[in-house]
Amino acid sequence: MVISGRLFIKLLPGCLILTALATVASCAALPKVEGDDNQTKLQSVPAYSFRILNSYPHDRDAFTQGLVFENDTLYEGTGLYGKSSLRRVDLETGDVLQIHPLSAEYFGEGITIFKDTIIQLTWQSKKGFIYDKNSFEMQRDFKYETEGWGITSDGKRLIMSDGTSTLYFLDPDTLKTISNIQVHDEGRPVNNLNELEYVKGQIYANIWHTDNIAMIDPYNGRVTGWVDLSGILPRQLNSTEEDVLNGIAYDVKNDRLFVTGKSWPQLFEIELVRKQ
Repeated sequence: MVISGRLFIKLLPGCLILTALATVASCAALPKVEGDDNQTKLQSVPAYSFRILNSYPHDRDAFTQGLVFENDTLYEGTGLYGKSSLRRVDLETGDVLQIHPLSAEYFGEGITIFKDTIIQLTWQSKKGFIYDKNSFEMQRDFKYETEGWGITSDGKRLIMSDGTSTLYFLDPDTLKTISNIQVHDEGRPVNNLNELEYVKGQIYANIWHTDNIAMIDPYNGRVTGWVDLSGILPRQLNSTEEDVLNGIAYDVKNDRLFVTGKSWPQLFEIELVRKQ
């Protein structure tokens, strides 16, 4: 089952050599972070912890499944039957400024923005919805063959997860699958891919029921880095075992990354710190 949270991360440019063949990753692919000496190195997959830069209130009734930040505006998709919604949220206060409730038959999942629309998935109904970004008026729905978990966009295609190790690339006009990749870490499949965010040429994915975010190369599915967010929210603040990390949003204009979780009381802006 898909469950979501929110997180904000400060990203900086940097280059790393990621394979023994000295294939150089794009400078925009991985963030420059504290502890990174910006030297080209042969190494295994980089690991990162975090530093909290800011924290913001988050509605505990929001079972976060998707998170997007654009033009100083935070958008959130929430789940659970009878409680699913699409929201526009004030970052500073956590207040819900606009809301579109889903019919009780749908369990809302990930959201993304593409041009002037917001696209929202549902869990097991195999149906997604497309809304006008400003009015939240539904324009149309669409079908897909798998479960719906997370969704993001690279500006040209939609990228969707279904809780497995597969990521699907969809044509944004037809909403049909045009290709897919298998996500792997040194040859091992990475399952339970959940909420997604496209950040500087990489796909960031929450791994369901963990405190980890995978950085994924969108061309070959290889994990290029791991972010460990253990302890960002004390466990005693979670109401149930399903209140897990889920929700990643990137502010392109101000180079900020946010994260949160399902029914969490806070949303965080964080900076990545390279583990030694």
